[in-house]
Amino acid sequence: MRLDRFDLNLLVAFDILVEERNVTRAAKRLNLTQSAMSAALRRLREAFSDEILVQHGKKMIPTASALSLAPEISGVVADLRGIIARGLSFDPAHSQRIFRIVASDYVTTVLIGPMLERMQKSAPGVRIEITLPRNDIHGRLEDGELDFIVAPERFLEGPHPRELLFEERHVVVGWSGNPMLQEPLTEDYYYSAGHVAVSVSRDGTFIENHLREHGDRRRIEIICAAFSQVAWMLPGTTRLALMHERLAKVMASRLPLRILNAPIELPVMREMLQYHHARSADTGLIWFRDQLRDAAADRIV
Repeated sequence: MRLDRFDLNLLVAFDILVEERNVTRAAKRLNLTQSAMSAALRRLREAFSDEILVQHGKKMIPTASALSLAPEISGVVADLRGIIARGLSFDPAHSQRIFRIVASDYVTTVLIGPMLERMQKSAPGVRIEITLPRNDIHGRLEDGELDFIVAPERFLEGPHPRELLFEERHVVVGWSGNPMLQEPLTEDYYYSAGHVAVSVSRDGTFIENHLREHGDRRRIEIICAAFSQVAWMLPGTTRLALMHERLAKVMASRLPLRILNAPIELPVMREMLQYHHARSADTGLIWFRDQLRDAAADRIV
């Protein structure tokens, strides 16, 4: 088939179909009807003279040819998105663009939330779609579905550019009425108290992974599904929690909490920003990176 007769949108469909291995899910990701997605698969089969996906029981399996083509087509799709984005001028004052970013509720609270206050005036039409960290985020960044990942350095993967936004330390937080916290926190009391921990995904969290790798001795009484839940578990109790210092200060302005230095040695966390290399010259993404950098500089403790 001649290239001038080939619909390049079919490459996007190919990329998503091979990844999802399901017509219905692929249609949902591309905001298409299932019949339109089925038609795209039929045209792909004709163009490549290959079945692309074959039914195996209740599942659809990519053919060997489709699997061999998938990395190349994924790269082409990402490059085309980058070319198109570079060709578009970006005016934040009038833009209606949606920026898609992966960030935890901690990052949203201490970084993105304050950033939005400034953007309300300079870019009132810009929208942000925030996704919590999941196991598929690096694949979605590779496919161009995400603009940015903000995460601790140890959780980043792949060859794409990354840069340091800020460094964060962890502190011990407890109820301000706890008589045991009126004096310097000892290691003995730290380990004798009940603790609140966080579990946000199968990958764990920066500090929980570190503690587990170094023989965690805490007695965990409560496990939260989000960083911002932790502080609400502390008032009126003798429990303690390790929290990001920036988040702890935000929550201590709203709740009766006391913040103390940890009596054990803890590493500094490096919070990073990652984006696709093919879109590094995208003027809109350059502008958004600047907003994140400025917000991070403003939030230095």
